[in-house]
Amino acid sequence: MNLFSRFSLVLIFVTTISFSQNKHYTLILSKGDRKVQVLDYNTLETVASIPVGNDSHEVVTSDDGSFAYVSNPEMNNNGHEIDIINLKDLSPESQIDTRPFYIPHGLAYQKNKLWFTAQGSKSVALYNLSENKIEGVLGTGQDFTHLIYVTKDGNTFYTTNVESGTVSIFEKKEIPPYMPPTGILPANAKLRNEWRQTLVSVGVGAEGFDVSADGKELWTSRPDGKIVVVDLEKKEVKFEIDTKVLGLHRLKITPDGKSVCIVSVKTGDLLFYGFVSHKLEKQMNIGRGAGIYIDSDNRMFVSCTPDNSVVVIDLKTREVIRKVDVARPDGITSVIVK
Repeated sequence: MNLFSRFSLVLIFVTTISFSQNKHYTLILSKGDRKVQVLDYNTLETVASIPVGNDSHEVVTSDDGSFAYVSNPEMNNNGHEIDIINLKDLSPESQIDTRPFYIPHGLAYQKNKLWFTAQGSKSVALYNLSENKIEGVLGTGQDFTHLIYVTKDGNTFYTTNVESGTVSIFEKKEIPPYMPPTGILPANAKLRNEWRQTLVSVGVGAEGFDVSADGKELWTSRPDGKIVVVDLEKKEVKFEIDTKVLGLHRLKITPDGKSVCIVSVKTGDLLFYGFVSHKLEKQMNIGRGAGIYIDSDNRMFVSCTPDNSVVVIDLKTREVIRKVDVARPDGITSVIVK
């Protein structure tokens, strides 16, 4: 064997070892046990249980998989903590004190910054993880600002405001200089970048939502059984679907963009609706769903909080393939720890 061949084999071996050191997990929040359940991604067997706060709801991870961030709203006690979990050694790392912004709930991670909704403060805040400080806050002026979706460029985000019955559309725009009462612009007047909010009325109770891959539609649902489709370009309601299933809570658009999955936390029904047709494709009873997550292998995880279980569904067959016992599960995600 020549030197080049030996070098190639060593390189392949080192590369294989390096790749094999990556850990792939599924994370499930257990409000009942006050822990993050860490599962092997492939087998869904428990690897570790990590303590978190008293009322864990949502979870996101850093891009490199080193850390997970868990919101603890504690709605009855003006919660103000977000837990940081070290995923390299599977242990609690520290906490973010969100005060003076209370009841953190919805989370979004982007470029080492953490967006979070502050329900108790009717606002959305941006936390700089490098500098360990809140660097910006935007008031929605709406009640129960709950979940958040941030576009990839970070210049637009959406929230559902459950008790006000609205969706907030925030856009960072170039705003012309303000014309003073004199009618004469100052010599140094120039365009400025500022956030602008548009509110779309979608009905009280609308909570879970998802945005289409092309960014043109936002789908949300209400407990009265209505699905509401918002045209994000026109910023108005485009369509409503009456499913006649009460207790609709969360929804997700499938990765192929063809269907929308909606769960009921009251009846235990899971609905599949056509994204284009707006027609019911399938309805099945799986348990009282309070949250949905879809991983890269087209497995859908439904947190059945009142039933103390997570139901796993193969989206290709639309059949239940696994049930995981978890005490009052909520937020779910998956992560590769490099």
